[in-house]
Amino acid sequence: MIQKIKKYSTTNRLVLLGMILGLLFGIFLPQLALKQQIIGQIFISFLKMLVVPLVFSSVYVAIAGLGNLESLKDIGLKTVGLYILTTALATFTAIAIMNIIPIGNPTSIEGLEYAKASQIASFSFTEMILSFIPTNIFNALSEGSMMQIIIFSALFAIASLHLKKERQELIVDFFTAVTNAMLIMAEWVIKMTPIGVFSLISYVIAEQGIEVVINLWKYMAMVIAVLLIHVVITLPLILALLGRINPFKYLSDIREAPIMAFSTASSTATLPVSMRVVEEVGGVDRKNASFVLPLGATVSMDGTAAYLSVAVLYIANLAGVDLSFGTQLLLGVTVIALSVGVAALPSASLVMMVVILNQLGLATEYIALIIAVDRILDMARTSINVTSDLVVVKIIDQLQKFKKQNV
Repeated sequence: MIQKIKKYSTTNRLVLLGMILGLLFGIFLPQLALKQQIIGQIFISFLKMLVVPLVFSSVYVAIAGLGNLESLKDIGLKTVGLYILTTALATFTAIAIMNIIPIGNPTSIEGLEYAKASQIASFSFTEMILSFIPTNIFNALSEGSMMQIIIFSALFAIASLHLKKERQELIVDFFTAVTNAMLIMAEWVIKMTPIGVFSLISYVIAEQGIEVVINLWKYMAMVIAVLLIHVVITLPLILALLGRINPFKYLSDIREAPIMAFSTASSTATLPVSMRVVEEVGGVDRKNASFVLPLGATVSMDGTAAYLSVAVLYIANLAGVDLSFGTQLLLGVTVIALSVGVAALPSASLVMMVVILNQLGLATEYIALIIAVDRILDMARTSINVTSDLVVVKIIDQLQKFKKQNV
């Protein structure tokens, strides 16, 4: 265990160095930074390459390994309940802080145009529900539709529980081997992280330009402050109360995954690393990690929920609209509900933004202001999304261990 912690600690230092050098490279050599984008794309592609087989096999093994539907119901309800709890706390923390320190005067911001907002598809509840169900599992696998893959894998595993014992064991052994092989490949990809992070950070800075960041500094500072409060106070408090462990030691041990999420801006792409790190240095049972983390990568959006709450209230202030307490409460409930459901759709956060703005009667064109720095803030909120997943999986693991001890 100590050797594994040292290994990830060394990687973390190199990743932080890569982030700093990437930031400087993007500022001072933007043309070169734009041209080297392929390095970061290769890194992301390697991560995404592992996701589909890893999710399919790990979800199957996790559910089939539970042995019965009663165990699945037990861990499933706890997992979903915790994800909703953390998302709700992130949302209402953001709303509370925006009321205490309101930002966004009803004036225009120079240098930004209303662009891209009209390109966002409208939201349909019916389409959202149908998007969860794969009509062709091979198509879902090829396109990487995570919610569809999870649902099919779960149903496949439940159906397997009705097979004869020897056939169950045969399928479980096969998918266990697949999961192990994917995690070994994930360890190889982790070694590429510092270079990948350098490339991704430098490209984002060179593409967005430091001027846009400066123009929206108050908005960015508010989003980052809310995210930090959630990750430094709220999540550790939940972990300490429900998991009964030292939260800061655990979060320090598994910091490789949030750092990876920050650089990739993708919870799904980070999943192989999250599973590897949480098992090796986080002390989480693989069976629990295999069930909780793939689900979290799809439906857990603490960072996104907090970000959307700040963004919508910021837009309301820019538009000169004073939202009542009841309207803000409705905003919070809407954000929580959409966080669980819309994650399966492309451009989930932007779809959620359109739904909320339409519900509140605010012009969707204001999204252009958010898009200007969305890529940078996406990295921060994705890191919080992944951190929340890692907190929930540790709590579930601890609760399962407590349950076994009391039996």
